[in-house]
Amino acid sequence: MKFIDLTLPSAEQNIAFDEALIHECEEGFDEEILRFWEPREYFVVLGYSSKAKAEVNVDSCRKNAIPILRRYSGGGTVVQGPGCLNFCLVLKIHNSGKLSNIAGTNSFVLQRHVRALQPFVEQIIDVKGYTDLTIRASKFSGNSQRRRQRFLLFHGTFLLRFDISIVERLLPLPEKQPRYRSNRSHKAFLTNFTASPHVVKDAIRNEWDASKHLRHIPHERIDRLIQDRYASPDWTFRF
Repeated sequence: MKFIDLTLPSAEQNIAFDEALIHECEEGFDEEILRFWEPREYFVVLGYSSKAKAEVNVDSCRKNAIPILRRYSGGGTVVQGPGCLNFCLVLKIHNSGKLSNIAGTNSFVLQRHVRALQPFVEQIIDVKGYTDLTIRASKFSGNSQRRRQRFLLFHGTFLLRFDISIVERLLPLPEKQPRYRSNRSHKAFLTNFTASPHVVKDAIRNEWDASKHLRHIPHERIDRLIQDRYASPDWTFRF
């Protein structure tokens, strides 16, 4: 597996980079990839089918100059910012096996991340709500995926030193929520994982045996995706 730890200057570039990687692999770059990046600014990210007016305090975001973006993958709306460690996996889809469907992929990837991270905390790490990693029923990692014919994109966030209070100001309580959340506020529902970014990166990288550095960065495709999608209000506020 190829590996890259690279944060681009803007939120739009980083979101576009994840999408660019799966397109590159689907079109001939026949390698699996693990990427890490860490935001330098706060921003909100809608899931592919999320409704901005229902899932974001748009006025609060505008008042505080918080960008709102929409990603290529599914899942719910999240706040990103300093203290979030993001990962992106681009994996080959096989006709049969653990990556052949959405549920199987969720289970396969998240169980591997549990195995990688469990040695660094005393509490049991659980998978809840299909795509969340939790400690004592508090979420520290959310994840989503997008599938194409030959490859899938699986990406997510580890909360490590994140200011959870900012989520309260930018996102209302979601209408759709996993049962285990029990209508808790963002502050009561979210938690930070206690390990350092360096420790988490090494653990995840070792779990996936990502030992080869990725040299290929698709700058032109990233720029096109920003122009066509991520810089466009028509894309962000399509729902």
